[in-house]
Amino acid sequence: MAVKYGKFELPSKIKVDELSRKPNQVRFIAEPFERGFGHTIGNALRRIMLSSLEAPAIVSLRIEGVPHEYAAVEGIVEDMTHIVLNLKGALLRKLSTEDQVTHERRVVTKMLDISPQQIEKSGGQYFVTLKDLLGESDYDLVNPDLLIFTVTKPLTKRVDLKIGVGRGFVPSERHLVLDKIVDEIIIDSAYSPVKLVNYFVENTRVGQDTDYDRLILDVTTDGRITPEEALSFATQIGILHFQVFDQVKMLNVTFERDQVELNTDRDALMAKLALKISEIELSVRSTNCLVGADIDTIAELVIMPESEMLKFRNFGKKSLNEIKAKLEEMGLYLGMDLAKFGITRENVKHFVVDYQTEKAGKEA
Repeated sequence: MAVKYGKFELPSKIKVDELSRKPNQVRFIAEPFERGFGHTIGNALRRIMLSSLEAPAIVSLRIEGVPHEYAAVEGIVEDMTHIVLNLKGALLRKLSTEDQVTHERRVVTKMLDISPQQIEKSGGQYFVTLKDLLGESDYDLVNPDLLIFTVTKPLTKRVDLKIGVGRGFVPSERHLVLDKIVDEIIIDSAYSPVKLVNYFVENTRVGQDTDYDRLILDVTTDGRITPEEALSFATQIGILHFQVFDQVKMLNVTFERDQVELNTDRDALMAKLALKISEIELSVRSTNCLVGADIDTIAELVIMPESEMLKFRNFGKKSLNEIKAKLEEMGLYLGMDLAKFGITRENVKHFVVDYQTEKAGKEA
């Protein structure tokens, strides 16, 4: 049994204000929302983006022959305190994927060999930058020319940088380093890649009503992720946490929606609904998940609510997004109300068979 709710006004597309776009700064505009939902969604996305997004940062430093962070190093202008402060500004980019997990801390070692010729060529001072230490690592450097320290005498030293992935800001005393070695200096790590998020809510018009919400989100990052990635990741994190409360669901809620595509051409719609899952281009993993859930046709798929699909065995968010994108290309969506065509979850299989039989009879 499902409870029928009235239609909620929702944006059909998220717009990007290209005129205000700057490097690592994007303004997103979404409208219309029902009154009050602009603040609800804007504040939630802002808090998630500022607190919960991940990025790599340097966790510790070790320079050969330097015992602690207050020491001076012969041949280097800056003392270790200044070197540590400079390293806190390092911006590294590397997204952790299912195939390549990067959450484990990694040690990047660099044998720094500064010759007399290099010092002489640079006017008596050789500037060691971030790319000198991490240029050959697996990380993309957002600010490769960041000054780390200045060398005035020839030196050969081993530099070890330990890099981890985390969230927010973690001071040095809160880092849990089980494999800490002698002379390793633990430093504060600023993981959060989002610098600033502002949101504004304005009135917008729907028909004759002017009290709907327009949500404007200004997102600025430091380059380790793009503003588009920040918004996408924050949205998925929010959905993940809302799903926790789906456990208390007593009845399904369906919503009135614009059914323009359903009224245009019934035969064209039925032809889409009668397609086999194997006839559309889905990954093997998604196809196998649907087959395992006894979903054979598009009609059986679109009538299924999104919340129930996530309960299928081995069915994850990646597969769900792939299916939603494919249905959108076809002008369909999950949770469609096909009752006006006499299609329900109980009779959908028989309905498709009857339609295919009817169609075959007409073609004969």
